[in-house]
Amino acid sequence: MRVAATPTKLGNMTAMPLLPHVAVPDDSPPVLAASPAFESLKQIAAIEYFDTLPGSTERLIERIRDAAAVVNVRSSSQFTAEVFQHSPRLRLLSIWGTGTDHVDLAAAAKHGVKVASTPGVSAYSVAEHALALMLAVARRIPAQDAAVRQGTWPRGQGIELRGKTLGIIGLGAIGRRFAELGRGIGMRVIAWTLHPDPALGFDLVEFDELLRSSDVVSVHPRLSKQTKGMIGPREFELMKRSAILVNTARGAIVDEPALLQALLSNQIAGAGLDVFSTEPLPPHHALTKLDNVVLTPHSAGVTPEALDAGLKMAVDNVRIFFAP
Repeated sequence: MRVAATPTKLGNMTAMPLLPHVAVPDDSPPVLAASPAFESLKQIAAIEYFDTLPGSTERLIERIRDAAAVVNVRSSSQFTAEVFQHSPRLRLLSIWGTGTDHVDLAAAAKHGVKVASTPGVSAYSVAEHALALMLAVARRIPAQDAAVRQGTWPRGQGIELRGKTLGIIGLGAIGRRFAELGRGIGMRVIAWTLHPDPALGFDLVEFDELLRSSDVVSVHPRLSKQTKGMIGPREFELMKRSAILVNTARGAIVDEPALLQALLSNQIAGAGLDVFSTEPLPPHHALTKLDNVVLTPHSAGVTPEALDAGLKMAVDNVRIFFAP
């Protein structure tokens, strides 16, 4: 669907402003179309809008080949070298979200395409969600809720987190905020990050020491070649048998088969997961059969507050880029 630009009056003449052609190839399920940011985008761009996923490289190219800018909503759209090669007019890729693991950044640079994202806007929402997952696993909230609904009255199944050790992997905006929340409920916080900075004010430890010492391990780095599969069989062997894993970052950071084995064998006590290797999680997936796991549908950053802030920033990035 093409959204027409609004005409402007020039004396007695009506002229169509020379606005950049912006494609939105993947607003599915729709979040941008119903937002104030979309109305704002209409004022600065001629929009080619799609509320379905492209589903293939060829279809993505079809949708953006004439665009000067793309507002990318879903990370399932893969911006490969082929996509950039066949999008000769493209100058800006504005991503709603923090991660760029679905973008070939080298190819973008080669073809003169600037890549912008929305860092930090969902940090509070994701950190709060990580806290909710941690508490839900520790206190076995879903299982106890289900039991009460079924007429039973289980008690004494949860653990207290005050005084326990929270290990944060990755000290970006989300990791830092979750560390603050952990401290707020009385946990001891330790951290490991790819770019250690003592000025951040956290107790930084070696990676293996974090795994050995933590009662909760929470995953927050960006997905990259360096972090893909960084939590695998070896790492689960190092963790406490009473430990809880929380992942609100990217599914591929954790080796999913190794996680399943660790949960099934009680190598670790439980997990709170918002992200998965395959999304949506396939029906009857092995994780859905485990009672020591709490699952959510990659929704940690999908709150009205975070949506509005992120979409506004994605549109503002377009506005700033094309400003005279």
